[in-house]
Amino acid sequence: MKLINTLVSAILFAGGYRGESTDSSVLNLSADSFKDAIVEHKIILVKFFAPWCGHCKTLAPQYETAASLLKETPLKLAEVDCTVHKSVCDEYQVQGFPTLKLFNEGEVSDYDSARETTAIVKFMRNQLLPTVSELSSEDFKSFLEPHQVVMVGYFSDAESDEAKVFAEVAKKHRNEYVFGSISDEALAKEHEAKFPGVVIYKKFDDGKDKYEGEFTTEELTKFLKTSATPLIDDLSPNNFQKYMESKLPLAYIFVESVEDRDAYDASLKDLAKIVKGKVNFVFINATTYGRHAESINLETKFPTFGIQQLEPSGKFPIDQSSPLTADAIVKHVEDFVADKLKPSIKSEPIPEDNNGPVTVLVGDSFSDIAYDTAKDVLVEFYASWCGHCKKLAPIYDQLGEAYKSNDKIVIAKMEVIENDLPYKAGFEVTGFPTIKLFKANTNEIVDFEGDRTVDGFIEFLKANAANDATASVSEPASEDDESDDSDEL
Repeated sequence: MKLINTLVSAILFAGGYRGESTDSSVLNLSADSFKDAIVEHKIILVKFFAPWCGHCKTLAPQYETAASLLKETPLKLAEVDCTVHKSVCDEYQVQGFPTLKLFNEGEVSDYDSARETTAIVKFMRNQLLPTVSELSSEDFKSFLEPHQVVMVGYFSDAESDEAKVFAEVAKKHRNEYVFGSISDEALAKEHEAKFPGVVIYKKFDDGKDKYEGEFTTEELTKFLKTSATPLIDDLSPNNFQKYMESKLPLAYIFVESVEDRDAYDASLKDLAKIVKGKVNFVFINATTYGRHAESINLETKFPTFGIQQLEPSGKFPIDQSSPLTADAIVKHVEDFVADKLKPSIKSEPIPEDNNGPVTVLVGDSFSDIAYDTAKDVLVEFYASWCGHCKKLAPIYDQLGEAYKSNDKIVIAKMEVIENDLPYKAGFEVTGFPTIKLFKANTNEIVDFEGDRTVDGFIEFLKANAANDATASVSEPASEDDESDDSDEL
């Protein structure tokens, strides 16, 4: 998923800002020039980056080209080097690179469209459109033509409750979709639409969907997201995030050839239509992204199929003992929707000897130990390759020794690359090491955020454990504090 490109050096664009003037169309902003820039340019997209970031290098030429295409418009693209102007990046809570934020007349929002030239240009030009465009018979077709998805509201009264709900949804999602409205009764009749009503026009599947639900922002938004998602699409870096944000289970069809894709596409469209709004379907190129099969507990032999449930987190791989057929996929999906499938839990073998200072948890033993209501259980979630985890190991072993004689406190650890959390765990591990306390009696989970020293852990347990957290420490702890470091997934 990573492309290698040369980072385009975008030096300051002429216009009163500090820096050298070059042919770049991207404004290079500093801590001093940032505020002036977002005031002067009413609509400006800012890329927060670090020069060493691989994804930033990939984005740079796409971003530069987009800026040049927008050069003659009031729409501007800018960038801030967070290694130099850290105060600006901290102010806008930049936590990863690259981060793109839109500044539109003082309002700040995250850019979440595809990170390539066409999408960036389209996103920026959409900012010049009204939130909802009033349409007539003359401009209806031309308005729809450039866009993949357009939501149109039919309202005889622009001040009606239904029209206000529509306007609210449009305002919230204007950066993702295009919205129009029609008040002409003859035009509504021509389009077989009713007042009040909403229709989504799209360039895939059946071409349009009519809204039949109640006029609430929640229901109308759900309709928009569901209708705007193709029945079966090809998964790519450009749409992956949207599928994650939908929170719907994602069904992966891993294929190695166009012929396989076309065969399954034709046979699964009806199934995808039946479960639309319950499960999203995508094809994934097994030649390029085949290793992703392992993340949902599938073997890397293709074609194959599996479902990843996002909330709560769960993995539902298909039985790979037989060749994959469309009928097998249909049965698997039907059983999943009917809640007849058990989630797959990846697990190392349960240790036969688990008498060390730190109790070792695996996928199959996690629930029995961590959720033992008689005990407080402190769990370190780690990865074997994580440098910070390795540095913590001797400290954590000392902590285990300190509580070895306390039968109400358990110091435990689990390697989470080779072991899955239990289904419906209610949390995910997004960095290493992650440390959580599972309290006795209630199983309440408390995140550890203190000093990663023996003393720091003991203080935390005394403050948060339900049981007596008295420890037996033979000598004072003197470890360095590593509390601010973590390895991100």
